Amino acid sequence: MLIAQFSDLHIRLPGQLAYRQVDTAAMLRKAVEHLMQLSPRPDALLITGDLVDFGTSEEYAYLATLLAPVTMPIYALPGNHDGREAFRAAFGARGYLPRDGFLQFALDLGPLRLIGLDTLVEGQGGGALCEDRLAWLEATLREAMEMPTLLALHHPPFATGIAHMDRIGLEGAQAFAAIVERHAQIEAIVCGHVHRVISTTLSGRRALIAPSVAHQVALDLNPDGPDCFVLEPPGYYLHHWDGARLVTHTAFIGDFAGPYPFRDAQGRLID
Repeated sequence: MLIAQFSDLHIRLPGQLAYRQVDTAAMLRKAVEHLMQLSPRPDALLITGDLVDFGTSEEYAYLATLLAPVTMPIYALPGNHDGREAFRAAFGARGYLPRDGFLQFALDLGPLRLIGLDTLVEGQGGGALCEDRLAWLEATLREAMEMPTLLALHHPPFATGIAHMDRIGLEGAQAFAAIVERHAQIEAIVCGHVHRVISTTLSGRRALIAPSVAHQVALDLNPDGPDCFVLEPPGYYLHHWDGARLVTHTAFIGDFAGPYPFRDAQGRLID
């Protein structure tokens, strides 16, 4: 089982640039092209929030045209830039989302279970897992306690040290961590929101933040660091379940030199 993870697409209307600088649509086109050239091709594409910039139906319609070349199933969950009902209308026909309420889902993808959480608080940058959302997570995890599970949400349930992003973090993170601790089947927790490759542990599980397929948040660990972005190489994750463990790779998007061989035609290392 191979799952690709895109995050933080921030698609705006055609011709508009994010923050007057970033052509997020062009960057998503390149990400999709990169994805569809992979061999082996992933079994599914997970998108961990902030699919569009203002949560409008028009943005989601444009997003649909940009994602049209993707041939594998797409499972997306909302971030703070998304609009819940416009999101539901855009992705509801894919059959994995509930018809009302929070946009949470659980799917058995062959040998691996995927659980997606809705941390959206509309109108706010920060996210939340309220009692209802946490109760749903607990009950859903109890349904399949022996099945390896990948848990996905937009807002990371831990502080990163990037202060301006931590200020719009996740309410309910402590209660979430307590649930994770009770469920050994969770292989990893994957997030977005911070637009950087970041990893830690939470309740003994790996917790990973994916890079953006567009712009990245500047790496500044000063407590008063400004909220800035940089145009470092975009990327995405590839989560490979080999039957025993989940291994995560970072795929960088861009035109880079190589690949070059390590060995010559006789199989000798090139010195």
